[in-house]
Amino acid sequence: MTRNNKEFYKKLIRLALPIAFQQLMLAAVAAGDAFMLSQSSQDAMAAVSLATQIQFVQNMALEAAVGAGAILGAQYFGKKDLRSLNDIFLLMLRVSIGISVLFFIGCVFFPEKLMLIYAKDTELIAIGADYLRIAGWSYLLTGISQSYLTLMKVTDHVAASAYVSTMAVVLNLILNGILIFGLLGFPVLGAEGAAIATLIARIIELLTVILLSFRKKYYTPDLKRFFRGNRLLTKDFMRCALPLFGGATCWGIGFTGYTAIVGHLGKDAAAANSIAAVVRDLSCCFCRGISAAGGIMVGNELGAGRLDEGRNYGKRLARISVLIGVLCMVLILALTPFILRFTHLNGDAARYLLGMMVIMAVYMVGRNITTVTINGVFAAGGDTMFDVYSLAVMMWGVAIPLAVLGAFVFHWPVLAVYACTCLDEIGKLPWVMLHFRKYKWVKDLTRDTA
Repeated sequence: MTRNNKEFYKKLIRLALPIAFQQLMLAAVAAGDAFMLSQSSQDAMAAVSLATQIQFVQNMALEAAVGAGAILGAQYFGKKDLRSLNDIFLLMLRVSIGISVLFFIGCVFFPEKLMLIYAKDTELIAIGADYLRIAGWSYLLTGISQSYLTLMKVTDHVAASAYVSTMAVVLNLILNGILIFGLLGFPVLGAEGAAIATLIARIIELLTVILLSFRKKYYTPDLKRFFRGNRLLTKDFMRCALPLFGGATCWGIGFTGYTAIVGHLGKDAAAANSIAAVVRDLSCCFCRGISAAGGIMVGNELGAGRLDEGRNYGKRLARISVLIGVLCMVLILALTPFILRFTHLNGDAARYLLGMMVIMAVYMVGRNITTVTINGVFAAGGDTMFDVYSLAVMMWGVAIPLAVLGAFVFHWPVLAVYACTCLDEIGKLPWVMLHFRKYKWVKDLTRDTA
């Protein structure tokens, strides 16, 4: 291994492991909710799993804002232009706050209408609505904290951002146990307890990232410029953010649409899918870490004008993504017997879960490759429109129509419908590899903004 390779892998590991661990901790909240609520009630577990799809859609929208901030922020940080970096952060913060306010209003004031999207069972709707009325307040804070965490990542404080997220998750899990089961003298609150735990953890997380930004060696944003804009940077930001938003919206609504389709197939299907979704999210953590870290590294090189080096970084990341995908498939298949043993599902739900795990293991090969390549490498050079095109064709043109027809017209078995929801990532692979070799993503996006 050459010195250049050693430096690449050393930096990739230094960035990717904290981000992957941060993603793992965030997914652990959903896993903890599902496990703890399954001990209380299968209906409560299924209802909260469906209700949190609202937050999933919000996170997709927020990822567009913070994703654009990360793309431009990484390039300007590589160029050492901190004034432009500050303006990018403020743009990201304004957009994130606007998104958070919209979801807060929907969840707190119209929760039953939102739950009707994902379920038809009145009991599941009632439990989910009670959860959303409380958790919706935490959604108001998420955009601000995610903007600060993104700023920390692109300014070489990835480990600190991971520590903050981990602290919030551990607090959330502890409070989950106390409030769901009524420990330490608290009343048994079930699903509402999970919502309260989430709200408290988000408050602590936000306060922590704001305080950290004032520490020595951390980048402290100039909030006095919050209402000032830079026309050139705004144009560049929107050029990155709009395709990301389109892609995130298509993917988020489509993915939560998968959950809605399976949720309408009955309680057993919804319960099995809620466990499968947790396993899927946990399995994606490492590829998300590689994707985010690789995007920062490629962006730094491109922003510094080292285009050939940025292209070489992208090639290495593409090869790594294939290896991660195969390892992820093997791991899921190996863990399936243990997951079935420790989840309290009835006969039909357990049978559905077994089939979903096998299907998902194959799906994860494609998911890992496309996540690293599209969201990491392509996005680093501002090539964000490709994701929109691929989602429009494979998700909305193929997977969703097949799943809808299978569930509501032809009445296919549950596992056949679930398999339809996993077609999009596999179908993208040839298209992704062809686009990668065109190298349209090798671009320096920075400009003189003085």
